[in-house]
Amino acid sequence: MGLMDADHTGLVIAAQAGDDRAREELIAAYLPLVYNIVGRALSGHADADDVVQETLLRVVRDLPALRAPESFRSWLVSITLRQINTHWHRQRTFAGRTTVLDEARQIPDIGAEPEDVTIMRLHASDERRQVVEAGRWLDPDHRALLSLWWQECAGSLSRADIAAATGLGVAHAGVRLQRMREQLELSRTIVSALEADPRCPQLNETVAGWDGLPASVWRKRIARHTRGCPVCTATTAERVPAELLFRSLATLAVPAGLVAALAAKGLLSGTAASAAGLATAHVAGTATATAAATTGGGLHSALIGKLHAVTAHQLVGLATGAVLIAGTATYVTWPEPAQREPGVIAAPAVGTPTPVPSRTTTPAEPSPVSPSASAGTVPHGAQSLESVDQPALYLTYAGDFATLGRVPTSSSTQTRQRATFTVIGGLADTRCVTFRAADGRYLRHHYLRLRLSSNDGSDLFREDATFCPRPGAVAGSVTLHAHNYPGSVIRHRDGGIWLDGSDGTRAFAGQASFILRRSWA
Repeated sequence: MGLMDADHTGLVIAAQAGDDRAREELIAAYLPLVYNIVGRALSGHADADDVVQETLLRVVRDLPALRAPESFRSWLVSITLRQINTHWHRQRTFAGRTTVLDEARQIPDIGAEPEDVTIMRLHASDERRQVVEAGRWLDPDHRALLSLWWQECAGSLSRADIAAATGLGVAHAGVRLQRMREQLELSRTIVSALEADPRCPQLNETVAGWDGLPASVWRKRIARHTRGCPVCTATTAERVPAELLFRSLATLAVPAGLVAALAAKGLLSGTAASAAGLATAHVAGTATATAAATTGGGLHSALIGKLHAVTAHQLVGLATGAVLIAGTATYVTWPEPAQREPGVIAAPAVGTPTPVPSRTTTPAEPSPVSPSASAGTVPHGAQSLESVDQPALYLTYAGDFATLGRVPTSSSTQTRQRATFTVIGGLADTRCVTFRAADGRYLRHHYLRLRLSSNDGSDLFREDATFCPRPGAVAGSVTLHAHNYPGSVIRHRDGGIWLDGSDGTRAFAGQASFILRRSWA
């Protein structure tokens, strides 16, 4: 029975109630899915195991707070995508330090990357091999979508799962997937043209100076040639559709060492680990993973300790930080809820964002900056929040979800009211703030996305609706840190407002900073 056929709601509820066996069964059932999403998105990068481990760490930690057990699969995929994005941010941040090491990728490795193993095994089928190779030419966001679509083709995810995990509607998710598929088909043409023997002479001129590694800049250059070249596109009409190829491609087998290490540290029991290994072997058509319960693994020691802490001391483990150390680069995993000392506001930033230059654009109807905003505080009373990097766009909402929107001088009363919030003392901590909309609902984060909800009186709601202001990227702006996830701030991206950990970049700083304006309403 596949994941889409099984109802794991009962297992989720039992795991939330503290049933260790149920939790282990969930991890065993979904470990292959998580590994395949990460492995495909990262194209077999050596850090794939680490990303999977961090994902499982987060799942175990946050599972008790999952309010819709029936949505566990899409919730899990959403966390997986977030960890993949975190990995890419880290890669960009530390790119300057790893330039020399990256050159080692050109040296043959007896521990070949999963994608390389797949390519070698599928050598007899050029189209299957080429579609895997084409995935390496995609932009990072499209590689993540490709990994989800791959699982949809394999029957492990539904389109509704993908939409929920990405925070999009089903129709919008379909549009995003179609754009990814178009880039994939373009990349398939590039791979085929580069491998042609003899190769198009004009293509040889185009790729003069290319280092042989897939990159977006070279994809665009080569595509400009292949689109109008009858030689390079001669075989495109005879291609097998990618979705048919994906259905026949083997699933990536979870490494035996990864499963064994999770079992050795208590996140999986021996029985559950064996089940995970057997499930992987069955799907992938290989017996490699069946030895998972007895083979040693190579988890980073800091993460091993953290996994052990979460398993052995769940309540204490949830309040401690996990730091992953690799070489000379040290970075923090997804920020954890912190236990606060009396009189201390725990909302430290993750890194110091690069300042964003002063803005010159003003809103359609200039409104003065609220008093004391420059000190990183948010005055109580009616306030409007203008985006720093998107001048004239204000924090507002559409339906239940927060977003950015324009408030022109001709806007209706309702539009102005939606861009105005009453700031009160934080529901969970009066030293912080809570935002109430004109209709009586409150801004709170839910599944890492900012939305409007009615106060249900719960402790969780009060925490989710409390934000601690700190100075923003430019004078007079603020960033809003989640009270129960110190270091995580609200920022706009992908058409919504999300809760994210800072990657220290200039772009992030601008997206997470707001100018406090006097009320539009």
